[in-house]
Amino acid sequence: MSTRLRPGESAVLPSVDRATRTSWLIWTTAVFVYFAAVFHRTTLGVAGLEASERFGLGPAQLGVFTVLQVGVYAFLQIPTGLLVDRFGPRKILTIAALLMGTGQLLFAVADSYGLGLVARAVLGMGDAMTFISVIRIVAAHFPPRQYSLVVAVTAALGGVGNLVATVPLTLMLGSIGWTWAFLIAGGATAAYSIIAFLRLRDVPDGFTAPKPEAVPLKKIWPKVRQAWSVPGTRLGFWAHFSTMSTPAVIGLLWGYPYLVQAQGMSPKAASSTLGLLVIGAIVSSPIVGALFSRNPEWRMPIAGWFLAFAFAGWGVLLLWPGGHVPVPVIAVVFLVLTVGGPISGVAFALARDYNPSHRQSTASGLVNVGGFLAVTVAALGVGVLLDLLENLVTPQTAFRVALSFCVVVLALGGWRMLVWWRRARAAVFAAEERGETVPVQLRRRRWDALRVA
Repeated sequence: MSTRLRPGESAVLPSVDRATRTSWLIWTTAVFVYFAAVFHRTTLGVAGLEASERFGLGPAQLGVFTVLQVGVYAFLQIPTGLLVDRFGPRKILTIAALLMGTGQLLFAVADSYGLGLVARAVLGMGDAMTFISVIRIVAAHFPPRQYSLVVAVTAALGGVGNLVATVPLTLMLGSIGWTWAFLIAGGATAAYSIIAFLRLRDVPDGFTAPKPEAVPLKKIWPKVRQAWSVPGTRLGFWAHFSTMSTPAVIGLLWGYPYLVQAQGMSPKAASSTLGLLVIGAIVSSPIVGALFSRNPEWRMPIAGWFLAFAFAGWGVLLLWPGGHVPVPVIAVVFLVLTVGGPISGVAFALARDYNPSHRQSTASGLVNVGGFLAVTVAALGVGVLLDLLENLVTPQTAFRVALSFCVVVLALGGWRMLVWWRRARAAVFAAEERGETVPVQLRRRRWDALRVA
């Protein structure tokens, strides 16, 4: 598994030695778009109960809002990667801000379930274009040694958008109401697209932007297949699938209803508890990013240990005697689970390390599909189970059974991540034996000699 290009391939991204002040300003401009994306993505995490009342929805129908939005996000990741490779991140981020603003404005005035679904789909389209574009900005404007750290800081600052979508949004909904809260959020995002268009740059000053190369439809699938065939890309897919799904399902939709309906918390206490997910991510993201940057060989072991702690956390929440979990215990479990968000950044480092630069956005789109596919499946499964159990058992029992589906999704992702971890290691060792340069030096372990599943 080498970063060396094949004959006839050429890199399209500049390789900078250090980040300049202008690079940081451009990155900051891009991060504000990502901040907005995370805010809009997580609004239903605290507005879910209001949405149920506004549109007259049951749990399964409420889950469709998130499933649709996240499903659109996941479906568009590969096309987004191709679009960023073709048109550059500046144009795509501008369009993303416009779409997100439009979607939220439409959601503000929606008075029917169908119109609400259309609004969330438009929002999902804009959201889908954001993160891949931002990390392409990072790859172009920062040296490789800073990549993991800057991506981690990006995720942490995006988490501030999640924080704004908890307590402050809850207060806005209670004071100025649904329509004005979402009108303000959508209008500000749409207006910011002008700033993004004017201030963003695809490449640093002094570098010439590569001439866009059109990819005919008949060549799109081969390009995607090439990225998918790389063991590092496949490992990134399953690492993102496993590490991201747990905190995202809790934060995006089901955490708030679980805390209010199953644990008996007040809306304010529930939103504050959900804020721990965000605070934990903001604090841990730079730490995890620094560890990954300085010790890339630790990336997958850390991801593996997180899965072990995630299973333990779910065990505490779902198996606590009587079902009523003490608030301090919930807080500790949430803080442990939230680290999965920063750790999921390992997926993009893998896509960057093991793919040529002209295919990095496509590979990043592929690995990003993993996490959001897991969230889509888990969120829908929990909603369906809650709908089936609504009139049969107590809310505590219903949530214990329904959230168990998240553990099933986590187990599937963990199994496949371990399989592709071994296959990726085998590919690295094979590349070293051929005398090729590999991005990460690995030590052989006894289990590397066993047959790969």
